Amino acid sequence: MKFKTLLLTLCFVSTASFAQDKVKYPKEQIKKMEMYLFNEGFNTPSPKKTSTVILKDGTSQKGFCNRIETKKGQIYEVSIKDSISKKNMVFNADEISEMYVYPSNAEKIAKVAKYMGNIRNFGTKSLNKNTTNGRIHFVNQTVSLKNKKDDKEFLMQLINPEFSEIISVYHDPRAKETTGFSVMGSPQLGGGIIKSYYVKKGDKVMWLHKDDFEDNYDFLFGDNAEFMKKYPKKSAEWDYFSFLIQQYTEMSNG
Repeated sequence: MKFKTLLLTLCFVSTASFAQDKVKYPKEQIKKMEMYLFNEGFNTPSPKKTSTVILKDGTSQKGFCNRIETKKGQIYEVSIKDSISKKNMVFNADEISEMYVYPSNAEKIAKVAKYMGNIRNFGTKSLNKNTTNGRIHFVNQTVSLKNKKDDKEFLMQLINPEFSEIISVYHDPRAKETTGFSVMGSPQLGGGIIKSYYVKKGDKVMWLHKDDFEDNYDFLFGDNAEFMKKYPKKSAEWDYFSFLIQQYTEMSNG
């Protein structure tokens, strides 16, 4: 009897502890947390607009990006045709510090079609980011692709430039998305959540998949007690990822 009583006590303590860690957010708050705050990820630069390559020695080259070489979608070589001399120049990622390019029109059109094809996007994403006329920012990073390969330098698209002071998030061109469902050819319901990104905090760059989010939550946010109290691990959803990065940055900067 005493053993059963002890088991019940432990069960209640465990349940109470879990309840303390779990925060039930109001619907309006969840709606805000599900907003996608990252810039749209693009894979194909426009060959008709001037790109800018900034080398590690501080010099810059401008021209038309007519070819890129990639591994797992990440850029390791860039070919630029000089806008004045028309001379072709080839640069390896380990020579480049930053790169600014414009997305191709074909990819922007495809992004808009994809946006319109999912009802969920209307409430969580910005159509303007899919049709952007602005430049895309690529940054040199040394990273192990999918945390499995040897470290190598690549040019990776920074997708949170407005709040990247502490945690930088980079586009994963090979990322998959959660699936939804469609009825009789109607726009898709649900799904469309990107499953992975490359993330940098401090000197560490890693490939972060949604399945590993909880395991890395303390590494990403654990050094801010106020944030952890407001957004504890038990209450965090992968759908909130961009919002959590933005909030953590804001709260850490005070």
